[in-house]
Amino acid sequence: MDSHGEYEQQVVWAVMDTGIGPLLLAATRDGLVSVAFHADDAVRDEALAQLAARLGAEPVEAPGSPLLAEAIRQVEEYFAGRRKDFSVPLDWTLISGFNRQVLRELATGVPYGAVVGYGELAKRVGQPGAAQAVGAAMGANPLPVVVPCHRVVESDGGIGGFAGGLETKRRLLALEGVLPEPLF
Repeated sequence: MDSHGEYEQQVVWAVMDTGIGPLLLAATRDGLVSVAFHADDAVRDEALAQLAARLGAEPVEAPGSPLLAEAIRQVEEYFAGRRKDFSVPLDWTLISGFNRQVLRELATGVPYGAVVGYGELAKRVGQPGAAQAVGAAMGANPLPVVVPCHRVVESDGGIGGFAGGLETKRRLLALEGVLPEPLF
């Protein structure tokens, strides 16, 4: 082991099936670092390559890892309707500045079953008028579902955009009772 070996980042990952399709979860020693939607082989491989580049460590598949086990359990409970709040530690390494500020407010200030407008979220972080920047922060969210960007909607009642696709956003909002379940 070289002199820097003890400081090497460890990144573990697993893919789990959910009501919205396969999710890739990745964690470091500091907590859950990434969640990726629609994690088929191609999406998974791309997400893992990006994580390796950004975190400087090759992610290792380890679904039984203690770093991931609790996150997987909590996501399973969420999709089963038995969990409203996530309590897993989060690693905010992949996001900084305004985006991190907005996502931290979202994670702590917009509870299960509630929604918030882009402009309202901008006001909450002291940046009224930054609704478009809030939208960009939602699109850059490395921890969707756990940091609930699906709860951010347009002030006129529109659903807004979503990196995971609008159908996924509708399903998450339906799971939380905000929207009716899709008919088909």
